[in-house]
Amino acid sequence: MVFLSKAATRTEAERGARPPGATALTAGTAAPGAAEPSHATGRLHAFNRFELKYLVPVEQAAEIREELSERMDTDAHSPVGGYGVWSLYYDTPQLRFYWEKIEGLKFRRKLRIRHYGDLVGVNDSSPVCVEIKQRVNRVTQKRRITLPYGEARRLCDGRELVDHAPGESAFVQEVLDLVVRLDLRPTAITGYQREALVGRDADTGLRVTFDRRVRGRDRDFHFGTTTPKNRFTLPPHMTVMEIKVNERTPHWVTDLAARRDLHLVRISKYVQSIEAFGLAPRSVFHVHEADCPPPVEPVADGTTPTENQPLAQRPARHDAPSKAGAQ
Repeated sequence: MVFLSKAATRTEAERGARPPGATALTAGTAAPGAAEPSHATGRLHAFNRFELKYLVPVEQAAEIREELSERMDTDAHSPVGGYGVWSLYYDTPQLRFYWEKIEGLKFRRKLRIRHYGDLVGVNDSSPVCVEIKQRVNRVTQKRRITLPYGEARRLCDGRELVDHAPGESAFVQEVLDLVVRLDLRPTAITGYQREALVGRDADTGLRVTFDRRVRGRDRDFHFGTTTPKNRFTLPPHMTVMEIKVNERTPHWVTDLAARRDLHLVRISKYVQSIEAFGLAPRSVFHVHEADCPPPVEPVADGTTPTENQPLAQRPARHDAPSKAGAQ
């Protein structure tokens, strides 16, 4: 697992708004940092933003969320306990998109179908997003359209042109070109429970999400599978916390991260899934369970189980590095 120092967190978060090569949004698209709804209501959406990720225990995540709520609002689409986010990722037989991430290409893309909410009852008429997520230098860009699930599968699996509005033509053609030219196919499904906060007043471009119970599978790729065989791809006691901003992270947020000794990490749920399922060797980005030991429950006398053991009998300690270089 790759960590960056807290100083790097501030430096990366405070880069300029749009690096060379990043494209500006066109008229009529959603504002940068637009919220991710539990169900899609529009058609074509596009936005740019910076994303900073941290891996924190669920107990600490709850404390951070409580502190953030003093200056942020709960996303209107985020009910108590959060909402499900399920993504079907497409890749080439040689895992081109996976390797582009591992190799740190300055421009890289991923294609996915995403469903917000519970998967129970998902059918061909359920709304989903067909999305291209790409990285241009340090800027994350997302472009997506909302389609009925059956139409999304026709486009991405059947490689057929589907009905769309005139303003969506370029995006639909790009998806079809990627699928056909690169021979993309379903590769992995990821799912997690998300709670989201949005900034208020001067921080309206700020969004913070907490993703827990990160799991998935490498088969049975229909969202409506009745008995899916999912398994955790990240330790279930850990939460992925993401800070998403238009240009700069507010100073009070970086101060909070420093005060709580949070370290920026390079983590990709898709990469983690590919490696967890044995589809590729485990890379420097992989989160090992030894890096994130579960909390130890104290015994009746208030000590931990290992404190009463002779030193030679205690389990080995696996300390995650606090700093490391990252691509």
